Amino acid sequence: MNKKTVAITAFALFSLFFGAGNLILPPQLGFKSGEWWWLVTVGFCLSAVFIPILGILAHARLQGTMFDFAKKVSPSFSLIYCYIVYAISIALPSPRTASVTHEMAIQPIWDSSSLFTSILYFGLVYVFVVNRSKILDVIGKFLTPGILIVLALIMGVAFFELEFNFGASQFPNPFTHGILEGYQTFDAIGAVVVGGVIIISINLKSDGMAYAEKRNLIARAGWFAGLGLFLVYTGLIITGALFGDSFDPEISRTALLSGISQKTWGNTAALLLSILVSLACFTTAVGIVTGTADFIKGRFNNSQQAYIITTIIACILGVLMGQFNVGYIIAVALPALMFIYPITIVLIVLNVLPEKWASPKVFKWVVVATVLFSIPDFIGSIGWGESIVPITQYIPLSQFHMGWVIPAMVVFGVANLVRD
Repeated sequence: MNKKTVAITAFALFSLFFGAGNLILPPQLGFKSGEWWWLVTVGFCLSAVFIPILGILAHARLQGTMFDFAKKVSPSFSLIYCYIVYAISIALPSPRTASVTHEMAIQPIWDSSSLFTSILYFGLVYVFVVNRSKILDVIGKFLTPGILIVLALIMGVAFFELEFNFGASQFPNPFTHGILEGYQTFDAIGAVVVGGVIIISINLKSDGMAYAEKRNLIARAGWFAGLGLFLVYTGLIITGALFGDSFDPEISRTALLSGISQKTWGNTAALLLSILVSLACFTTAVGIVTGTADFIKGRFNNSQQAYIITTIIACILGVLMGQFNVGYIIAVALPALMFIYPITIVLIVLNVLPEKWASPKVFKWVVVATVLFSIPDFIGSIGWGESIVPITQYIPLSQFHMGWVIPAMVVFGVANLVRD
């Protein structure tokens, strides 16, 4: 295994993680964090970088599919988990790409409705998914480098021309707010999904590679990709914090990113960034819909009809949700993420741990505890938190919407102490 192979795999992983949604979250996080930008960064990178990279390390060990992540709980649970993850993917992050495209590239230039944008956008998605065009693969090789170059120029101006004066933070709990905002990147869920894609790609290109060699390759590439994500996220958060007094406090995420690019490099940079982000959005949407359709096709004996029907449903959902603004889609996504993200995190961690500490019994107990103690956070996220205060006041960390953490850790310890 040479350095070039590791570099190519690392860049592929980075590109799979690095979507348009990842771009619009960090700047506003920094914009509102003020002097506590570094604490927000630690929380954000914990859930948006460290946990996802652990997911890649788990894939390096399993060398299977997303189904393998939860099968120790039970095959039925794993299947339900897969269906939920794919359903969330086509209902939330996929439509969000259309919304980002409309707000950053279409609305500033043409006075058209978001509904028209969504219809045209997912009409094209349908065409590309059904025909499985290779054009996106070619475009994708140039998108991420292009976006990174523009971002480097923007961050460079911010770092070298602005004074490092930060205002007051708008967050009462910067660290936990950073963690919860990291949920919105969908990167932990993405790790469970894209890790399988990487495994398949490596198997196709290097059929004779041994298990240990593949594990080492994926692990090293994962850490390099994680380092890249950490640097970009940190740079964007600092950049947002440096512009804390330059925009309306209620500015949207997409408007803030566009505004920062205009203030640093002018309208040309803002337009270029909008085009690149829009193309990245489109490739992401095609990837999500294709992956979901492939999964359903596999569950129905490789039926092409199931593939087409799934693609149509995914595109209709995209049109319905994609006409809403990014902020609304992020708000709608929160309840689903408050429930599925904790489960995904514990599955990732358990799959990374040595076998002796992560038996099927441990998987079952910890996942059940996580599900039960995620319910109050889910209820709170849909606005019914006051009704369950008599319960949540006795759950540690529930005030930070992380009431599942301590119970999962306690059950993990107990399950390992109680031997069969």
